[in-house]
Amino acid sequence: MSTTEPDSEGANFIGGTPFFASRHDQRLQYALYVPKDHTPDAAPLPLIVIQHGTGRSAELYRDRWKSFAIEHRCVILTPLFPAGLVEPRELHSFKFLEYKGIRFDEELLHIVDEVGEGFNTETETFYLHGFSGGGQFAHRFFYARPDRLAAVSIGAPGRITQLDDSLPWWLGTGGFEERFGIAIDLDALRRVPVQMIVGGDDVETWEINNPGGPNWMDGVEKTGGTRIERLETLRANFEANGIDVRFDVVPGVAHKGSEVIPVVQEFMADQLSRR
Repeated sequence: MSTTEPDSEGANFIGGTPFFASRHDQRLQYALYVPKDHTPDAAPLPLIVIQHGTGRSAELYRDRWKSFAIEHRCVILTPLFPAGLVEPRELHSFKFLEYKGIRFDEELLHIVDEVGEGFNTETETFYLHGFSGGGQFAHRFFYARPDRLAAVSIGAPGRITQLDDSLPWWLGTGGFEERFGIAIDLDALRRVPVQMIVGGDDVETWEINNPGGPNWMDGVEKTGGTRIERLETLRANFEANGIDVRFDVVPGVAHKGSEVIPVVQEFMADQLSRR
């Protein structure tokens, strides 16, 4: 019988991990699912980032992607950008890339690079999916850093940013370079495979039609009344700019990120197979 004791510390760095504080900003956190047979001296595995929405369900998403990570040989990263980070009860900051000096796009890149060092993953490019508030973050991150994305899946954003410099940020991209120090590179955007996904029954509007709310701008209403309509508006905007879109409407699904996962995984599996 073997007398080798399990590594009580190392066991927390494979499979479903705890949440770790980001070294760059310890207010921000992340968890992972790492296939248990992945070792530091193996070839680096592709990295899929699943960005939570307003509810911060990072652990749920990590666990729902476990089987996919095992089957398709990849690492799942679920960042956690806490609510109330700067101001009590504030919910929406990360969705718009910057809030009171925090650049969430840059902070995600710090986390990705940290994960590459500590968990042996590919970091030059990675795959990104977000649903609802995560879908808002995902498409705005796409504008800022297409060079770091192998593919992006944009799920049911309640508020969209169109590629249109005549519209002010965040309805459009007016002033984007001045605000973020990054010029939007349409050629780079066109090279990234894009999925847009929404449930066929995602028609409730109470959360996204809230004039006067902290995440409202006049003009939002012109992009559509439901998340389906707003995503269709974003698709038309992308296609007008030469960006191809795979557009998925999942029958019978309301605004539930967990229920569109199988179709997102289908898209991601196809992208991984093309590596």
